[in-house]
Amino acid sequence: MVDPARLAKGSWRPDGDPGNGPTIAVVAAFDDVLGSGRPDRIDVLVPDGASVEAALRRTTVLGIGAHPDDLELGGVWGVVSCAGRVDRWFTGVTCTDGAGSARGATTAGIDDAELVARRRDEQRAAARVGGYGLQVQLGHRSADVRDPESREVLVAELARIIDAARPSVIVGHDPLDRHATHAAVALATVDACRSLPPASRPERLLGVEGWRSLDWLPPADRVRLDVSGHDRLVQALLDCFPSQLEGKRYDRAAVGRRHGNATFDDQTTLDVAEQVGLAVDLSPLLADDSVGVEAFLADLLERTRVESMATLRSVLGTEG
Repeated sequence: MVDPARLAKGSWRPDGDPGNGPTIAVVAAFDDVLGSGRPDRIDVLVPDGASVEAALRRTTVLGIGAHPDDLELGGVWGVVSCAGRVDRWFTGVTCTDGAGSARGATTAGIDDAELVARRRDEQRAAARVGGYGLQVQLGHRSADVRDPESREVLVAELARIIDAARPSVIVGHDPLDRHATHAAVALATVDACRSLPPASRPERLLGVEGWRSLDWLPPADRVRLDVSGHDRLVQALLDCFPSQLEGKRYDRAAVGRRHGNATFDDQTTLDVAEQVGLAVDLSPLLADDSVGVEAFLADLLERTRVESMATLRSVLGTEG
């Protein structure tokens, strides 16, 4: 297995020598695309040494995660769907710096700045292990992302990235996620897509499981993301985040959930996959700007209620 600690030493430099961070030229090139005016907060990694512009242009699947490790936990289908392919490239965007995460034994005594640096390096390592086409860390504070007014900065940045990359699929968060920062990033992703003309929007926008499972969705509304056959890559990606696995085994939980999804998908058939992630299809929100996010989700919840009550009434004998 690739050693994440060795890979985490730095981002790509033009001479191919990994250093302790991205070069000024690489960050400046990306900030020209982003237009953020805050290059000191941005971390950019192009694992194979391509230019930032070329890395954006070749993107086919764009992952947008709230924290370092969200791309690899809930959004890993985006990574494995591009692994080993020359016709598909994964670009990862991590929105916040991860300063507020739970502290384990090795992180309990460090300050926020050191934890942020450690989590940034862990995300870089995962990008190298996964062969990402591009990894961008925007470094926002979670509180700013959760605030509707300050979140507009993130919305504008995501819109610029989406417009430059033109992915066919975006793998993001579920707006009904229990984690408020995940939900906020989901809303920012929808708003960013909607700020673009239809021709610049992705074909599909998927909101994946995080701090809420999605097996409650009616079958017609849930999207199955099969990651079977990639066990070694999935584990290698998760191994890149030791600061997050101390006393909180996200790796076991994420893999276990996907095994459960695969088995409990349909009680009438044998298993056809080993690991399946679930997502809610948010693409209708990109096809019709007149549909509000709240109304869309309320309708989804209503369909779930109707399906659940129909099953209950059938066994109570109170149908009709």
